[in-house]
Parts: sequence; structure tokens; C-alpha cells
Amino acid sequence: MNAVLIALLVLPLLGAALTLAPVFGPDRAVAGRRALRLNSVVTGAVLLLSVALAAGFDHGSPARMQATTDLSWIPALHVRFHLGVDGVSLPLIVLTALLTFLCALYSEKRLPDGENVPSPQAFVGLFLLLEVGMLATFAVLDLILFFLSFEIVLIPMYFLIARWGSGAKTPAANRFILYTLLGSAVMLLGFLLIGSKAGTFDMQALAAGHGNGLSHTTQVVAALAIMVGLAVKAPAWPLHSWLPDAHTAAPTVGSVLLAGVLLKMGTYGLVRVLLPVVPDGTATLAPYLGAFAAVGIVYGSLACLALARPGAKGDLKRLIAYSSVGHMGFVLLGIASLTPVGVNGALFANIAHGLITGLLFFLVGAVKDRYGTADLDTLSGATGAALYGRAPRIGALLAFAAVASLGLPGLAGFWGELLAMFGAFDPAAGLSRPAFVTYMALAGLGTLLTAGYLLIVVKRVCMGDPEQPAPVAEVADLRPYEAVSWTPLAALTLVAGLWPALLLGLSDPAVKHLLGGG
Repeated sequence: MNAVLIALLVLPLLGAALTLAPVFGPDRAVAGRRALRLNSVVTGAVLLLSVALAAGFDHGSPARMQATTDLSWIPALHVRFHLGVDGVSLPLIVLTALLTFLCALYSEKRLPDGENVPSPQAFVGLFLLLEVGMLATFAVLDLILFFLSFEIVLIPMYFLIARWGSGAKTPAANRFILYTLLGSAVMLLGFLLIGSKAGTFDMQALAAGHGNGLSHTTQVVAALAIMVGLAVKAPAWPLHSWLPDAHTAAPTVGSVLLAGVLLKMGTYGLVRVLLPVVPDGTATLAPYLGAFAAVGIVYGSLACLALARPGAKGDLKRLIAYSSVGHMGFVLLGIASLTPVGVNGALFANIAHGLITGLLFFLVGAVKDRYGTADLDTLSGATGAALYGRAPRIGALLAFAAVASLGLPGLAGFWGELLAMFGAFDPAAGLSRPAFVTYMALAGLGTLLTAGYLLIVVKRVCMGDPEQPAPVAEVADLRPYEAVSWTPLAALTLVAGLWPALLLGLSDPAVKHLLGGG
């Protein structure tokens, strides 16, 4: 299985390199279609490899690192080419492969357009390079390799926003790259401090040591640097301000991958690096992380309510971006509890958010394509969407995704938030229970606010303004390529909600192993 894991990374890298070769023909239109088809074929092959990796995974030992490759890479710096997957990283690898494939299929029929847009070959090359970085982040087991993988995704995403985006795309792309680069630089300082004190960057060896050989001061300083760097990508309040602009300006597939995968890289790093490598430092900072998470939950919900109200001229993409701040707050709260229940809830919420928010951004992109705007006041006005009457299938999917996002029992959004709050209700020994119960209460308030703004969105976009009823005019409903791209996300949202053990059975032993010094 280690060959399968290596192939997962090599195949999209080769595909990206192929877009630089003159193999698509002299005709620009034909070459573009062939490049987009190559994108679908390569990402489809990667998805099949990820399914093969999941099928060959020993589900009886999810805490054990599997499909490993461990080779010396830079001996002078003690850097190793170390790959592997366990019950924490496997679901994220499959989610990444699935979302990139669905985005590739969608782009084959609906390539983002705009002024001075480069050729489709450039889009495909950047898209496949982005996939390499995302997959590698969840597969590497060396801190330096983790940093490099973390950085690889920044340049492709920058150009996807700056070249294929809309509106104020250049300022949004600049803010994205500046925030994430600065966060990565701070994170690297924490990695270097750990490596210099421990004599290795190997994440498995560091996790097995569980902080041995690292003083309390070293752990606190390293944990603070790493936590700040990863919190930018998560995104945690108040380091989130790059996110709404990036989502608003990004093309549909860029928003799907940004919300569905890139945000998960930050929270995955917290679980993979902070919990087992610098446990004392993490425990010292956990109350502050929990406080920021709780504030982020309420802040994101209030921002969404402000955007959803009539007359606010709220952008629907921007609203969903702010909702991610709230939803990722539950992930951070679960991690801050330092309990198996809370961390399992965080990992489950990671996957649920990727499925649900990916579907939401697909749907908002379709609505924007049809109506030329994502402005809520326009969509709910006399000439607005009224999707139930004009495009009922899209309206039904939007309502489904909204109720999944607000945490309706039986759908994927429910379990992660519930377990994260359970973790906060009874945090790890040494943490202030009154403080974390307060955080839990704030998170509970956030769930009520989330239900409020999402139901307002469904009412306004799907039903329209009752005082200005929209004419029941025909609008293109669900197209075949859209159904192919979106149906898997809706189906998996339902499966994960009805069968949470599918994910929790993988993550629970691995989480206990990490928390116990594995």
C-alpha cells in the first residue's frame, strides 16, 4: 500500500508537469478541451487510488501508521521522506481526492472565465499542483515536509483567485497569500525550535516521545508559534479576515477546495503536531484556544445574520464564508478540550464541513451563474430566484445543504458539533471546567444563531419575497454535469449522519493513541 500512497502524490504531479509540454495540439480550443479532460482523468485516477488505499487499510488497527515509506532525505538536517496514513489522515485524503475530482468534472463543463484569463492548460496545471500539496499535507510524517506541503498549496490557490476569480479578486488574493505566508513563517519557527531541541523532525518519533526532552518553556513557545500559524489557515477568530474576501472573489471550484480542504489543513496540523508532540505546551494554551473558538462561533453566526437580513446587500458567498468561521470554531473547541470525545468530534466536523460547505459553494456558484449575482436582496426580490418555483431541484438541494449545515440530527453536521460540545462539557484534567462549560454555552448559542440565518437564507432564496412574488419563469434547473458533481456530496452527508461510526471507528483509536503519546 505504500506504493499506492506514493502514486497518489506522483500522479497529479506528473499531470501538472504534462500541461507544460506541447502535447495538446496547436488549436487553442481543442487543446483547452484536452487539458480539461486530462484534469478529470488524473483526478479520477487519484480518487480510485484513495479508495484502494482505504480498502487496503487495516481497519482493525487504525491507530497504527500504515502504507509507510521512511527514507533519509536530507541527513545533515535529519529530514526524512516519511509518509503514512492512520485513522486521522485517511478520511481527509479520501475527502481531498473526492472534492478535487468533482471540481475537475465541474470545470470541464463550466471553466471559470474573466478578463485576461490564461489558457485552460494553466488552470489544469495549477489545479493538479494544488491537489499534490493538499494530499501531501495529510500524508507526510516529517515537520519540514509538512511545512513544504503546506506552502505548495498557496501559489496555485493565489492564481486561481487572482486570475479566475471575480470582483475584487486581486486584493483578495493578495490578502490570502500575505496572511497564510506570515502564518506559515511563524509555524516554521515552532517546527525549527522543536527539531533543534529534540534532534529530529520525524513526527512519529516526536509523538512517541510525547514531549520528553522538551522543557515546559520550549513546549509553550513552540506550541504558541505553531498554533498561531495553523490558526490562520483554520481560520480562527481573529485571524480569519482574509477568508470572506477570498471566498467572495474565488471561482466556484476555488471556493469548494478552499472551504472543503484548505481550512482542514490547519485543524489537522493541530491534532497531528500539537497534541502528541508538545502536550504540556498545548495544555497551557488550550483554554485560550477554546475561548477564541467560542467567540469565533458566535461572531461568525452574528456576521451571517447581519448579511442575511433584508436591505443589507449581503453576498451569499460571503455569508457562507463567515459561516465557516463559526463551524470551524466547533472544530477548534473540540481540539481545545484535549479529550478523545472532543477531538473525535473535531475530526468528524472537519469531514462534515468539507462535504456540506463544498455542496453549498457549488450551489451558490450555480445560482450566481444563472442570475448573474449572489446578492441576497436581488435574489429574493421581484426578479429574484424563488428556486422552489423556478429551479426546484436546485432549491431542494440548497435547503438540504442548509439544514445539514445547521446541524439537523440525521445529517453529517450534527455529530461533530455535538461531540465537540460534549468535550467542552467535561474537558481534560487540569483544564478549568467552568471556563469550558461557558465555552460550551456560547457554542450552543451559536447553533441557535446558525439555524436562524440559514433558515432566513432558505426562505429568501428558495421562496422569494412574499411581498414581491417572483414570476414563475423557467430557469435552467439541475444540469447533468451539476448532478454528477453534487450528488456524491449530498449522499455522503446523509451517510455520515446516519452512520457516524464509519468515521468515528477510524478516528477514535488513533486519537486516543495520539493523546496518550503515540
